Amino acid sequence: MTTFSWRGRRRSAPVSRSTGELLTAFTDLTPEQLAVPAPPETGRLDDGIAWNLDPRRGHRTHGRGWAPVDAARRLPVFRATTDQIGGLFPLLAAHGVPAVGARMGYDVATGGSFYTHPPEWVLRKIVTNPNMIIFGKPGRGKSSTVCAFCLRMMPFGFKTLISGDRKGEYTPVLRALGIEPIALGPGSPRRLNALDLGPLRTYWPAWSTERQRRELDVILGRWNRLLLSLAAAQGHVPSVTDEYVLHAVLRQLVGADHSSDQLRPVTIPQVTGLLADPDTDLWTGTRFADRTEFTTATRSVTDALSNLVTGSLAGLFDAETNFDLDWDAPIQSMDLSRLDPLGDKAMNVALTCLGMWSSMLTSLHNTAGDGAGGAAGGAPRIVVRDEVWRQMGLGLRAVQAINADLRLSRSDRTIQLLIMHQPSDLHAVGAAGSHEAAIARDFLALCSTKILLGQSDAITDDLADQLGLSSTEQAAITGWAMAAQGRALWKLDNRPGMKIQTVLSGTEKTIFDTDAGMRTDPRVEALNSTNGTGGPDIGGQRGEADGTVPGIDGVNDTLTEEGR
Repeated sequence: MTTFSWRGRRRSAPVSRSTGELLTAFTDLTPEQLAVPAPPETGRLDDGIAWNLDPRRGHRTHGRGWAPVDAARRLPVFRATTDQIGGLFPLLAAHGVPAVGARMGYDVATGGSFYTHPPEWVLRKIVTNPNMIIFGKPGRGKSSTVCAFCLRMMPFGFKTLISGDRKGEYTPVLRALGIEPIALGPGSPRRLNALDLGPLRTYWPAWSTERQRRELDVILGRWNRLLLSLAAAQGHVPSVTDEYVLHAVLRQLVGADHSSDQLRPVTIPQVTGLLADPDTDLWTGTRFADRTEFTTATRSVTDALSNLVTGSLAGLFDAETNFDLDWDAPIQSMDLSRLDPLGDKAMNVALTCLGMWSSMLTSLHNTAGDGAGGAAGGAPRIVVRDEVWRQMGLGLRAVQAINADLRLSRSDRTIQLLIMHQPSDLHAVGAAGSHEAAIARDFLALCSTKILLGQSDAITDDLADQLGLSSTEQAAITGWAMAAQGRALWKLDNRPGMKIQTVLSGTEKTIFDTDAGMRTDPRVEALNSTNGTGGPDIGGQRGEADGTVPGIDGVNDTLTEEGR
């Protein structure tokens, strides 16, 4: 045993291996090679190198770095390449996430940059699916994190579809890129047909009969689920007979049972009209004894769907779509802020229509190839579902629709990004133990990437139960993440959570400012807006065909260090 003195006290320590022996264990160098001579005396020159002129143990003055041990004489100097030096610190490791994709900020544990690319993580077996879910209290930076992710994925070929912007938070981002969002609601001339065929009508004539049948079965299934979801939102409990009848109605209206080079457009009023006044082919084809029996059996579902075109949503989803969605734009959004005065029910139904419509068109656009059914077309997409709990509140069919989109994200080449405030949003789906509640709980498993911003203690306890968070991870969410905006615990499947600070550039801070409305008089904002855009111009033009986005190119390489 050897002893040493420390401030007057004597402590014993076991004899251990020398530093040279430890270094030898982690390198191929021999002890002789590691035995580097001590530096020359203070002030001497050796081969033109001026060594430190201060005493080797520092000055014996407070704050001047004095040390009781002459480390320069007792420890060998070791030099190695960057490839070898990693072996000297076996207990220090980075987070293990590859440096590919959108640079979001930095890992506070290692100081290294943090990059996000969910599809690449799937290919590298880091996660099992590309979907993401984000939780956080209002004001913790959810919208800024989402906007930064979408913008910074654009140079990598990803386009974004905001499937229902309830508060108009994404409108400044679109206008900064020279894109006008699609506004729906009172006072807007825009109409969106929830049963729109989209790209299907363009590709239909060139497809083979087999391809036509396959694609039509998919789209009719989506329409059927949408109509049943909307009927359930009106208080109607759909039956298997309703599902069977609606399928027959949709096939007849779209012209699937006739040899034609084109499909006919279908609207919800046409569906309710045929249900209320069926022709002979319809009621006999669905095995009813007569017309009266048909209308009596389908009266409830007919009335439920009719409320969608005569009530608060009249004029929104009851006519053919009168705008073209620009699939070449780097981002598209549907602004629903005008629907707010109509109440939660109108908003929830609109979000359901938009969710189904956007998922259908995204799927069709990605799978539609040449006439022979060739390579998939279109860029991969990020589908942002803000306040998704509203759509889930419409019942089982709505939950099943979201569940299907999450499960098909890899084949549809999409990243489904769900935004919620707290885990109780998943509990508000149906009664405890119900089928829809069980499906909603699976959303956490279907979203491999969880972004957990600041929360209160009670909510974090709920998160810990559902995600299996450790006490350290819980403390990070309730303490560290609450101290500043943009701080979040990122969990990739069952990996330990990473404390990531999102860093925004000056331009991003301006266009992501969701609190601007609380500081600025809307009348002044209208007077100061340029060309009616109401937001800063960071490009003025839509993204080019090669995937570049004016004004944000290089954002991954030029992030400021603010927030460190």
